[in-house]
Amino acid sequence: MGVDKFDRDCEIFSFKDGKNKKMLIRYLQHVPFEGLGGIEVWAKANGHQTKAIKIYTGETFPSVKDFDCLIALGGPMNVCEESAFPFLKDEKRFIERAINADKIVLGICLGSQLIADVLGAKVAENEHEEIGWFPVELTSEAANAKIFSALPQVFTTFHWHGEMFKIPHGARRVAESVACPNQAFVYGENVCGVQFHPEVTKESLRLMLKHESEDLKEGAFIQTAEKMLNTENHFVENTVLLNCLLAALIQ
Repeated sequence: MGVDKFDRDCEIFSFKDGKNKKMLIRYLQHVPFEGLGGIEVWAKANGHQTKAIKIYTGETFPSVKDFDCLIALGGPMNVCEESAFPFLKDEKRFIERAINADKIVLGICLGSQLIADVLGAKVAENEHEEIGWFPVELTSEAANAKIFSALPQVFTTFHWHGEMFKIPHGARRVAESVACPNQAFVYGENVCGVQFHPEVTKESLRLMLKHESEDLKEGAFIQTAEKMLNTENHFVENTVLLNCLLAALIQ
């Protein structure tokens, strides 16, 4: 894929003219080693503030009136594990309140599955675990989704998941991969769930590998740690992908 052209296409969503509202982005963090990654870089460059809601510490959920955008990050747990992780039940209610309040809501990996669950869709074990850099292709419905309109038809991004969401009623399925037919959905114009990890940087990936290395077993769609880390062009492409998605969604 031509990263330069991809980057130029994203310029139509540029917010560096100072005319757009500067937002407070709250993000749901499930474990210490999965943070904002490249999202923090993008937010600072565009004048937005970010503030964590560290669910793993028992932090209280804020009022939905106190922020403009909510991002639900990834984590090693599954959406159904409410007994092992009691915070999931309250987190789902909080996400539902944010959606009902018409906030901008983005879910990444586990975060996307939580949004799907809140919207009434099933989340279950996928046929394949998908860990590493693999292509994602847009569906025909993506052409009518503003959030994905600047993305190329096929792009390579990072994955680390064993489960997959069904598409919620009223949402549009906008991306797929060979291993995972439901890679992204858009609900309205302000809610988006992506199964992949556009926020991953080399530094954040090293943390994931340090804490979740037990997931790297043999599999058709599981790469080695060395292969994941030694692909500089993929990190560059992933950053451009992230910037496009955020610029289109957060305005």
